[in-house]
Amino acid sequence: MDVNEISFENLPKAVAHLTNEIAEIKSMVQNAKISEPKEKRIPIGIEDVCKIIGKAKPTIYTLVRERKIPCYKNGKKLYFFEDELLEWISKGKKKTLLEIESEALKYHNRNR
Repeated sequence: MDVNEISFENLPKAVAHLTNEIAEIKSMVQNAKISEPKEKRIPIGIEDVCKIIGKAKPTIYTLVRERKIPCYKNGKKLYFFEDELLEWISKGKKKTLLEIESEALKYHNRNR
């Protein structure tokens, strides 16, 4: 429908046309997958790290010096990211006896 065609007589047609257009726009918005922005990674200080992993400051400094814990240094201040710390903790999982036995059996069966 052309904008120039709107008159009192064809006003119901114009309203119906606008209603259809709005319905189409609404369905497009509902179907569109809006990409959510990534969460900002906010660095945390050593005090927060102590709380997260349950170690004292000197222990954290030792882990940093030995390059065993993921960290960043800007000037004299150390920075950490919580997600990296949690991943670092999860990588240090000790295997259970059942896991060790199953790996040993797999190794034994494979190398017969």
